[in-house]
Amino acid sequence: MKLGIDFGTSNSAAAAHIDGKVVPVSFGEAQQFRTTVYFPEVMRDPNDFELTPALEAQVEDLIESGRRDARAVGNTRSHEQLRSDAIRVVRRQWMEERIREPRSSTTLLQNAVYGDEALEAYFEENEGNLVQSPKSMLGYNLHPRAKQTITGIATHILEHIRLTASRQLQRNVRSALLGRPVQFRSSIGAAGNDQALDILRSAAMAAGFDEVDFLEEPAAAAMHYHAVSTDRHEAVIVDVGGGTTDIAHASVGGNAAPQIHRAWGIARGGTDIDLALSLAGYMPLFGRGITRVPAHHYVEAAMVQDMTRQRDFRQHNYDAVELPYGLRLQALQDTGNTARLYRAVEHCKIALSSQPSHHSMLDFIEAGLSVDIDAPHLTTAAGGYLGELEALLQQVRSDIGHDPAAVFLTGGMSRAGYIQRAAAAAFPTAKLVHGDPSFGVVQGLALAATTDGAAAGL
Repeated sequence: MKLGIDFGTSNSAAAAHIDGKVVPVSFGEAQQFRTTVYFPEVMRDPNDFELTPALEAQVEDLIESGRRDARAVGNTRSHEQLRSDAIRVVRRQWMEERIREPRSSTTLLQNAVYGDEALEAYFEENEGNLVQSPKSMLGYNLHPRAKQTITGIATHILEHIRLTASRQLQRNVRSALLGRPVQFRSSIGAAGNDQALDILRSAAMAAGFDEVDFLEEPAAAAMHYHAVSTDRHEAVIVDVGGGTTDIAHASVGGNAAPQIHRAWGIARGGTDIDLALSLAGYMPLFGRGITRVPAHHYVEAAMVQDMTRQRDFRQHNYDAVELPYGLRLQALQDTGNTARLYRAVEHCKIALSSQPSHHSMLDFIEAGLSVDIDAPHLTTAAGGYLGELEALLQQVRSDIGHDPAAVFLTGGMSRAGYIQRAAAAAFPTAKLVHGDPSFGVVQGLALAATTDGAAAGL
């Protein structure tokens, strides 16, 4: 049996096709879990060197030793020169010690907490590190140690999925079909795709899978749509996820196997809307556009998926920023508060998919602090992403040369009215079909993982 796995930017899920039926894997009481990891211990960055009292004592010892050595050969060196050389030696030794501690990363990973529990544990413990959306890092230029850490995170997520599935399905699951975007988020171009797949393959093998294959996520969604379509027809599959937007042109339905003609994708999705909404709707409460605080500070605060930017934000000094914004920024720097704000933004985005307005309480920043956001405000904030989506849809329409019979929408962001309106406008004569926003891809992966699915050539 081969397990279908949707390793998502925002949420992850798994399912298997057993006795003609798709069986989802349950994680607690839910059929998916947030792709978030909490490390109870602070992860040390070899480049993040600071002089502790113990290290300062080593520096002073080296300064005194250097002074004696210089005198012995008749040289004179300034205190600044001696101190600079001493710090360089201590820093090099410190970095070498970090490198010689391979167990440290392993220990961190074994003590990690995943899913919504990761957020709660992070808020409760008020220390450690929170990694949100590790999938979004797979295609970036990574230092070897960072690559090792990300691989370890992915390994434990996939191991959690494999063991949970094995217990639930009462068989030792050793084969997996993983969904992948057409284009991973990347800072190194096409090489990012290869790197991301290498990391996922290595992680899956380390997690206990003996066989690992990949299928583009829109092709998996097409498999799901095919299974519920009686008549043969042409369709455009639009999968809007947290980190990427993927589109496939396919022939589905009827007795013949589904056929994927072509696929398109951009490395943009729901998390980009989260960032835009945070900057436009929430960060003015912290002085964005009002104070002289540089704009990039607010981007650093909002991008909770980027540990480097989060660290940079916490190091800024806001003592001189006018009230009430300085105090609010200082409160936002407190451990866990950028994650709390991100969760509030995400809840607002989801709520506005079905409600005209949303009220967010931000008591963790300041007593009584709140903000009201309406649906038009969200649509305006999402304008940058919507422009890219509309351009992609127009490209698909141009490449195909005509409207398909249907446009099948899936992915978490497909709930949003502005996404649905963009798809309908791009293909005005096509029937708009709404798939399962959260589980369309994983159901398709489960189907494609069967012998029949593999034979379909997806």
